[in-house]
Amino acid sequence: MDWSIQDIARLAGTTSRTLRHYDDIGLLAPSRIGGNGYRYYDQASLVRLQRILLLRDLGLGLPAIADVLEDQTDAAPALRNHLAWLRDERARLARQIASVESTITAMEGGEQIMAEDMLDGFDHTRYKEEVEERWGKEAYAKSDAWWRSKSPAERKEWQELQKRLADDWIAASASGASPRSDEAQGLAQRHFEWLASIPGTPGSDANGPTRAYLTGLGEMYVADPRFAANYGGETGAAFVRDALRVYADRNL
Repeated sequence: MDWSIQDIARLAGTTSRTLRHYDDIGLLAPSRIGGNGYRYYDQASLVRLQRILLLRDLGLGLPAIADVLEDQTDAAPALRNHLAWLRDERARLARQIASVESTITAMEGGEQIMAEDMLDGFDHTRYKEEVEERWGKEAYAKSDAWWRSKSPAERKEWQELQKRLADDWIAASASGASPRSDEAQGLAQRHFEWLASIPGTPGSDANGPTRAYLTGLGEMYVADPRFAANYGGETGAAFVRDALRVYADRNL
């Protein structure tokens, strides 16, 4: 059984033009082309499209998606890993929904608001064990205390700063800039200062992150898809890694 390009576009909430573009760049070829010139897609094509859409929702660009699909040719294990992540996100979002509903109910009923209920699902410590295992309990404790000391407005400001830095990295990578360029090295300086502003940043001394830590962090950005997604995927993360390595060689 197969489906026409119009059927797939409608079911996926996309356009025929997008699917044709995916074909043009080698990301998703139709399983056959009919005598009428229409593209048709079989079950294997649908599985590949599902993976593309999932990776796109993570913020990966099309080149990065192509790299992931090429590296992970066996779809079932890759989808199983993504399913586990989706289930974790679903559980977290369900807790947030229940938390907000509880707050609304309490406010409208004139009841006392319980902090434990209000903040359930918003816990930034869900990666606590991973951080402690990788960088130690002291590093986590310092950064956690620093984060908790911030007001909601300060946390929002810091998150916006982080996003602007990531967006600027993505833009520089997409422009074709060299990791050695003034633009890339200016971003590396901002990245260094951003890390230095966080108490408990692992591998830091009095002057900020050490060379070993900064270059190791760049390698992790490429190796871990969760971090790579912040920089537009593996290609963007590799640009960040290379620029940080140049910065470290020159300055640390």
